[in-house]
Amino acid sequence: MAMSVSSACFSVFSYKKVNRRTRAVASEDFAVTLKTEDKVKLGGSELKVTKLGIGAWSWGDTTYWNNFEWDDRKMKAAKAAFDASVDCGITFFDTAEVYGSTLSLGAINSETLLGRFIKERKEKYPDTEVAVATKFAALPWRFGRQSVLNALKDSICRLGVSSIELYQLHWPGVWGNEGYIDGLGDAVEQGLVKAVGVSNYNERRLRDAYERLKKRGIPLASNQVNYSLIYRAPEQNGVKAACDELGITLIAYSPIAQGALTGKYTPENLPTGPRSRIYTPEFLTKLQPLVNRIKEIGENYGKTPTQVVVLNWLIAQESVVPIPGAKNAEQAEEFTGALGWRLSNEQVDELRSLASEISPAIGFPLENL
Repeated sequence: MAMSVSSACFSVFSYKKVNRRTRAVASEDFAVTLKTEDKVKLGGSELKVTKLGIGAWSWGDTTYWNNFEWDDRKMKAAKAAFDASVDCGITFFDTAEVYGSTLSLGAINSETLLGRFIKERKEKYPDTEVAVATKFAALPWRFGRQSVLNALKDSICRLGVSSIELYQLHWPGVWGNEGYIDGLGDAVEQGLVKAVGVSNYNERRLRDAYERLKKRGIPLASNQVNYSLIYRAPEQNGVKAACDELGITLIAYSPIAQGALTGKYTPENLPTGPRSRIYTPEFLTKLQPLVNRIKEIGENYGKTPTQVVVLNWLIAQESVVPIPGAKNAEQAEEFTGALGWRLSNEQVDELRSLASEISPAIGFPLENL
């Protein structure tokens, strides 16, 4: 397979400054490592995915990301992010039926974009293998197991695939949760998906879902939750411990705290859109000592803050697959540098200790249902 960005991928230790940005320098040894490095199984399922995935939440979105607009330039950037990820060996992509433009308007959404990118990629490189994860929205008017199957078939259609690798319940419903879990089981038995998971589930709901599927001989593969160095609720509310106990993979969304942990934002340079209401000047001021230490550790490894702590710190937690969002090729290439090495246990603990002095960022309210 031709590698369109091979000169920027597969980097671990060596970096240089280009236009004030840290860019990767190719490493042939690491190229071999990534190609041969084992993937990880999701929970007790047979599905294997790359140790780091890409979140497609921002693709097509006009409500939270992209400054409330989506245009051809951003479309091309998202396509470049997809291609760069695959070129670099990251082939696990997470989306959802509610990501992107509103479905009821019939406009473009993240699933449609991802499906288009996969199709165009396979037209050039037929042997391309991509693992797709998407999610069912527990909307108030959806009841029972059949609603899950109906939504899944719609997602399959938008993605343009015959089946999906991982299908997840996006959040617990106020009602109908048992029916939703039954729907996941039906999807596996009908061959529509290879594995099933949940998202934003607390410990009690997670255990209930696990047991209900277990009775049918179906493993609950994953629980996708907000998890980062400055949002460690899964460690504190029993979710991470339950995942470890039951053999469920924790998929970490917002692993770089929506950019706050990368060092990009400061009290004088806030993120745009709704994120500015979460990551305020006051919050970013308190965050600076941690960000500075992250940068120091990164310099010792020849790594960026994103690679060092934000992603590698999570991978070091074991049975955790981070899925940072990539808006462009440069971000996707940078993520690759989080693989193939590991922070020391002392550094992992030091960063957790420093982060514990900071009030956590805001989480997803439905994770407490």
